[in-house]
Amino acid sequence: MSAFNDFTHDVAFAAAAAADGAATTATATGTDALLDWTNRLSTLGYIAAALLFIMSLAALSKPETARRGNALGMTGMGIAVLIAIFQATATAARDTTGEHMGPLVTIILIGLAMALGGMFGVWRARSVEMTGLPQLIAYFNGFVGLAAVFIGYNSFMEDGGLTGNAQAFHLGEVFLGTFIGAVTFSGSVVAGLKLAEKIKGAPVLLPARNLLNLAILVISVALMVAFIIVGDGSVAWIALGVMTALALFLGWHLVIAIGGGDMPVVVSIMNSYSGWAAAFTGLMLANPLLIITGALVGSSGAYLSYIMCQAMNRSFLNVLLGGFGTDGGVVADGGEAGTHTEVSASETADLLKMAKTVMITPGYGMAVSQAQYPVAELTRTLREAGKDVTFGIHPVAGRLPGHMNVLLAEAKVPYDLVLEMDEVNDDFADIDVVLVIGANDTVNPIAEQPGSPIAGMPVLKVWEAENVVVFKRSMGSGYAGVQNPLFFNDNTDMLLGDAKSSVESIISELKSGSGAAGGAAPNAGGSSARDASGARQVPASVHQK
Repeated sequence: MSAFNDFTHDVAFAAAAAADGAATTATATGTDALLDWTNRLSTLGYIAAALLFIMSLAALSKPETARRGNALGMTGMGIAVLIAIFQATATAARDTTGEHMGPLVTIILIGLAMALGGMFGVWRARSVEMTGLPQLIAYFNGFVGLAAVFIGYNSFMEDGGLTGNAQAFHLGEVFLGTFIGAVTFSGSVVAGLKLAEKIKGAPVLLPARNLLNLAILVISVALMVAFIIVGDGSVAWIALGVMTALALFLGWHLVIAIGGGDMPVVVSIMNSYSGWAAAFTGLMLANPLLIITGALVGSSGAYLSYIMCQAMNRSFLNVLLGGFGTDGGVVADGGEAGTHTEVSASETADLLKMAKTVMITPGYGMAVSQAQYPVAELTRTLREAGKDVTFGIHPVAGRLPGHMNVLLAEAKVPYDLVLEMDEVNDDFADIDVVLVIGANDTVNPIAEQPGSPIAGMPVLKVWEAENVVVFKRSMGSGYAGVQNPLFFNDNTDMLLGDAKSSVESIISELKSGSGAAGGAAPNAGGSSARDASGARQVPASVHQK
């Protein structure tokens, strides 16, 4: 009986203890449940957003599905923003220490920041010209880097209560994220200024630049070790500040040493850097979605840069070290190297009437003159007349990756007509007429001459076609500052003036049929004879192919 009483006493004591524990736990149940519910919902939202981003990248890889890719990406970003607002509000709601502001103030501050950012974005999107998109993208990459720097400093200021290895790992994240962000910011600003022609596009090479870059990296590693070991205090702040200054200089130095004509690859590299900066920001904030999206942007940007370097016969390592586009001889002064022959829109229309195969190779000049819509109409007109019309696109035509593809897609040129350089470079000998619209360096045969400033850069071999018509504002050199011998070839004519107006005049001539008969027919011999005035002479025996 005594044993039974002891047993019942123990049971009663345990029950009482359990009841007391339950009562104590009940006071925290609401907060804990809210925290658990918030975390679970946020995780689900992040997974959904990450999947949408991955699907968006897959869809953006094909022109036919690019619109759907944009929609998927926008949806994923919308979910991510909502989850971020939800998390911030929930954190403020469950705070009992007074460390955070209330939920209402939090929502107001977030809404104000989003409104300011949204208004700035809409203003820039509406005011920027298509020709200004490359530098705008460069600046946006820089903003991502600058945000990573600010978040790095803020994360270091905030005491997260970490100790030991966890604290060391976090400090490493802060240091590396700030370093990459600073390099991205200053490098992107320089790239944007070069693209906008606010500063000279020619490379600026400091003495022993590679040793200087290496010294900055070594010093930064030493500062990171000191930063992690010290962990706090004035020494850590000095290490972080000195590293930031060095990283800003490194970003400037890397990009200023790259020629302006190679900025498309630089924009791609800076896009990759901004992705890695975002990934480290995600590590600092323990935000899995930022880590995933940053890694996606970083890896895709690096791969795109690698592909572009391969297409240009350049070293990817040189891009990373800031030596891209600096090899070769002295840049030409842009003076004329021969006698060129000019034609009118009417003569060009006659040449197109006689041709069976036409290839159009656009460049940045098409973007400047907004000629993509007339070019698309010219394409339709020629195809309706039974001509075989295609486009040959150089990998770095324009001022950013895919610049020409975007313009042609905007003008609704059929995707199957737009071909890459590798697909068309062996076919120029079979082309009757090539229209070079606003391109220069990408069709420059001097690239095949060792020692030239663009030596080794693959170019479109348009000079192998029977007839070439180059649309240019003037006879000036291209963005790389190199004169183009193509302009003085026997089978090349120059149609000087605004590209958009020139193409529109050609369309009018083709539709009206008022061009001079046989004024510039394709030459069966692959070269052009000219009279004393420079006009193309076509033997009576020449017939259509």
